[in-house]
Amino acid sequence: MKKKIILFIVFLFLVNQANSEENIMIMKLKDGDVVIELFSDIAPNHVKRFKKLAQEKKYDGVIFHRVIDGFMAQTGDVEFGNSSSKDFDPKRAGTGGSEYPDLKAEFSNIPHERGILSMARSSDPDSANSQFFICFETAPHLDRQYTVFGKVVKGMEFVDLIKRGEGSSGAVSKPDKIISLSIK
Repeated sequence: MKKKIILFIVFLFLVNQANSEENIMIMKLKDGDVVIELFSDIAPNHVKRFKKLAQEKKYDGVIFHRVIDGFMAQTGDVEFGNSSSKDFDPKRAGTGGSEYPDLKAEFSNIPHERGILSMARSSDPDSANSQFFICFETAPHLDRQYTVFGKVVKGMEFVDLIKRGEGSSGAVSKPDKIISLSIK
């Protein structure tokens, strides 16, 4: 009986370890690797979409088209923002999304603090698709207005080195890009 209990505990540990690892992503930037923990229990549909696009390599080569110092770095336009795609158009980056339908909002009480990943959207709360942003600092005006789906747990110093944009729009000339994004 003791042997069965021990085997069951080991099994639970291994299952839990596997589940936690599948919610860890590695985003390679020019200056280093960024480790991201995804919140599948808080925003399951957004996490599923993010992982799907990463597994399809859709984020690889996508530029940070909008970067506002002291606020956030936005990326994820897999339609017009992929620097290695035939459809790449830096002037249209930030207006596109994926081939998949928009997502319904999954707002939560998790605050928009430094390192938080949140889905970008239009004025329609249910319009998130592929674009996301990483907060440089706390942004309470975004709380419960945008879907938080993850957090940088290591490598925020590399996010801090992403090239900043100009003016209030944060538009970036010669922007940095995601080299690759993958499940750990």
